[in-house]
Amino acid sequence: MRLLRGSMRVEVVARQRRPAVALTSLKDDFYNAFSSLQLSWSPLQMREDVIIIGGGLAGSEAAWQAANQGAKVTLYEMRPKEATPAHKTGGLAELVCSNSLGSTDPLNAAGILKEEMRRQRSLIIRIADEVRVPAGSALAVDRDQFSFKITQALEGHPNVRILREEITDIPTEDVCIVATGPLTSDKLSQAIARLTQSNHLYFYDAISPIVDAESINMDVAFRASRYDKGGDDYLNCPMDEPTYQKFYEALLTAEKVQPKSFEQIPYFEACLPIEVMAERGRQTMQFGPLKPVGLKGPDGVRPFAVVQLRTENAHRSCYNLVGFQTRLTYGEQKRVFRMIPGLEQAEFLRYGSLHRNTFINSPHLLRDTLQFKDRSTLFFAGQLVGVEGYTDSAAMGGLAGINAVRKQRGLPLVTPPPTTAHGCLVSYITTTDPRHFQPMNMNFGLLPPLSVTVRDKERKRQLLSQRALEDHAAWMSRSGLS
Repeated sequence: MRLLRGSMRVEVVARQRRPAVALTSLKDDFYNAFSSLQLSWSPLQMREDVIIIGGGLAGSEAAWQAANQGAKVTLYEMRPKEATPAHKTGGLAELVCSNSLGSTDPLNAAGILKEEMRRQRSLIIRIADEVRVPAGSALAVDRDQFSFKITQALEGHPNVRILREEITDIPTEDVCIVATGPLTSDKLSQAIARLTQSNHLYFYDAISPIVDAESINMDVAFRASRYDKGGDDYLNCPMDEPTYQKFYEALLTAEKVQPKSFEQIPYFEACLPIEVMAERGRQTMQFGPLKPVGLKGPDGVRPFAVVQLRTENAHRSCYNLVGFQTRLTYGEQKRVFRMIPGLEQAEFLRYGSLHRNTFINSPHLLRDTLQFKDRSTLFFAGQLVGVEGYTDSAAMGGLAGINAVRKQRGLPLVTPPPTTAHGCLVSYITTTDPRHFQPMNMNFGLLPPLSVTVRDKERKRQLLSQRALEDHAAWMSRSGLS
């Protein structure tokens, strides 16, 4: 294995084979009665309208959207035959971490995405609404009922066939969606690695925090690139020696997230958490991401240390803290990173992390229709494409399901406008600089700015939400989805 820009990349060679799949039924008793007969056949040799690999939130939503358009769908889920380190059941769309799907507030970016999904008749959101439990403005669910009802809905759909088998290679003769999520099996990961030339498949996130550009104090931060090379895409937050010392001490004592049993990740020199650098000595960060070499402040003097922020999008609405992958808890990230000059009031659009997550370098590999660039009948969806969170993953599954059917029928494929929640996520995962691509969740920083300047934060969010939902409704009408 070799490391590429803060993530582990996979170099593998594996023999190809088509799995022989046991004849199964949707009912456990029927399956048990016939399993002893050891009948086998190769369903991937049969022509299906749409094949979906993975029965998580993205795969379940993709199957629902495709089936509701009249497509015959074969959904493969390897559980419960093959277990994962995190799942406990064989149910579809099992929630393995939190039972919350995030905010439903229409003034929250995640709330806009949910409302768009409701309008697309999302199975995931409909069931979540049905089994909702009290959690304020958050859409929290009874996780057992959530999985049970989604499984029940798909098992009962006349256009959906569910096969409980592990797929170890990607079909080439049918329209196919790969939506296997962050715990993709080793064998299928190898197949994806071969397909993507291995250096575009990552097994671990090394994510730095992202802050809202409007929350950065531009009286302190200044634009410059090292040695005046590379334009002004970087913002620089300078530190004097006393500030650096306080920041260093805070990192040493800050509370950290403990990894799960299946996330025992060895640290690599190119993606050390910022707090691990601090533990190696007081000056380590000054020779790493906080090095001041090649930079001068507006006064012409080189700072003692510098935190660099790199723009995340063309309209410079959000910035990444370069080299700040971390295991600090979210609360500690807010406290400690706001000690950085210029970030005292920073609004975090995404917090940093370091955790297991299989994903592809989507900007290099995918079209804005979620098609693989080198094979138009192959789609990717869910966390595998580089989105974060339950709802975001399901949303990408829904789009992939819609476009897979359109591809199979020879219809034009569709992409939501970037002013919508769906569209700005697709734009992020397909247009970001592939050299710096990291998974992202839906946030206001991804939406293009308004045509007019609005200072009031709440009013601005109201206008962004209104524009998103209006543009989404118009897109659905144009696409024949309403």
